[in-house]
Amino acid sequence: MRTVAPTAIFVYFWIMVMCSTSCQPPDETAATPNIVFILADDLGWADLPAYGNQFHETPNIDKLVAEGMRFTNAYAACPVCSPTRASIQSGQYPARLGIIDFITGHWRPHERLTVPKNKTQFLPLEIETIGEVLKQANYSTGYFGKWHLGNEPYFPEHQGYDESVIFHGSPYYKFSKRLKPPQDFPDDKILSEALTDLSIDFINKHHEKPFFLTLAHYDVHVQLDADSGLIEKYLEKPRVENHPCNAVYAAMVEHIDNSVGRIMETLSTLGLSDNTLVVFFSDNGGLVSRFDEVPLIAESKRHFYAGDSLMLHVASSNAPLRAEKGTVYEGGIREPMIVKWPGVVPAGSTSDALISSIDLLPTFREIAGVTDPIDQVVDGESFLATLSEGEYDPDRSLFWHYPVYHHDVPASVIRKGDWKLIHKLDNDELFLYDLSRDVGEQHNLAESEVAIRDALKSQLDQWRTEVAAEMPVPNAQFDAAKRKEWGTHPDRQK
Repeated sequence: MRTVAPTAIFVYFWIMVMCSTSCQPPDETAATPNIVFILADDLGWADLPAYGNQFHETPNIDKLVAEGMRFTNAYAACPVCSPTRASIQSGQYPARLGIIDFITGHWRPHERLTVPKNKTQFLPLEIETIGEVLKQANYSTGYFGKWHLGNEPYFPEHQGYDESVIFHGSPYYKFSKRLKPPQDFPDDKILSEALTDLSIDFINKHHEKPFFLTLAHYDVHVQLDADSGLIEKYLEKPRVENHPCNAVYAAMVEHIDNSVGRIMETLSTLGLSDNTLVVFFSDNGGLVSRFDEVPLIAESKRHFYAGDSLMLHVASSNAPLRAEKGTVYEGGIREPMIVKWPGVVPAGSTSDALISSIDLLPTFREIAGVTDPIDQVVDGESFLATLSEGEYDPDRSLFWHYPVYHHDVPASVIRKGDWKLIHKLDNDELFLYDLSRDVGEQHNLAESEVAIRDALKSQLDQWRTEVAAEMPVPNAQFDAAKRKEWGTHPDRQK
């Protein structure tokens, strides 16, 4: 029989005693934070009081700002929804992924250029999504709300999400049978409340292990519709100078705020607040007016502005930013972003870091501790160090490629540090702005800062080559008299 020396026995018992108090393996379930991602639709950078809005009211989002970090330079990877949502799920630039416009897309058949079509009218199943990444870390995953990345079989349930209910093009009321799968909500329940109900049910079911929840609102997308009582509240509120003060739109902003409040209350009630990362974001810049000049308020609510053509056609304002959704100006791509994570993110802090929607996947991946290789190129960068230490690269380069006609002409963009170069593709014009001094993009410096312009243009060209960005081509059917006419997208005709 083998004998053990007394010294060895002593060392063994010393190790066991010490480990009983200090060498226990970490409780990975307790250490791994839950992640709640709340995504608004068409909410502009300037729509929240935290970003200067003086008409809308968002007490719950204001509290989130007070308890977390407010980002001043966060961006959607595209000025419309589907490409940005694809970039969130994949960590890739829309140009690399080949989803460069909303699904199905805009089409002007008589324009100077024929624009590219989406390579696929869905998010391919082979793309590894945030849901699939976090399942590697044993997260329960849920997705509730707008998807807009393809019909079946491309819904979230096939993209790494354990549970999902998709809003698929229905109105803000009487939507139950249009949800996928169909639900049984009362006809008078507003959509934002229903999606929040589903999200809270998910939290209640899965709070005993790490969970990843995406609550993807349709508010504040057109056609504008809201609770009549809230609309009346904002109609009675004193107007703010130089702002549309659209009461229906303001009520929709409050819908989102109420949802945030209910989610935060649920986390608090369950004792989850301290171990939950909450990210609030939007998918593109704010809409000012519809590109097709149709009144943007739902017919059932137009009586609130009967005879007021301005309010029937104007939703909000992105001032001091220029332009709106569907353009690559700041009003079309700069987003509100707020992150709360107690013990990691300093309360009441602000970050000027350049952030893009492509960064969410690598950030959530690092936070969850996933180290397995991912099966695709990831263009985004984790901003965990920004959250925890305030660190970021002030000279980082971000890119956009929106080669379609919408509220503006096809264009590509690079922002590097404070400099932003826009390359308009229909006439090969260049526009250079110093955003540190000209956030409204009013002063084109392309002719006075030639060296900066040329360096940025070279970097933009190199990036477009790297991601195989598809470019518009001359249109043999160009008709100057009809160029602004809208047609049906070829893929929608199939």
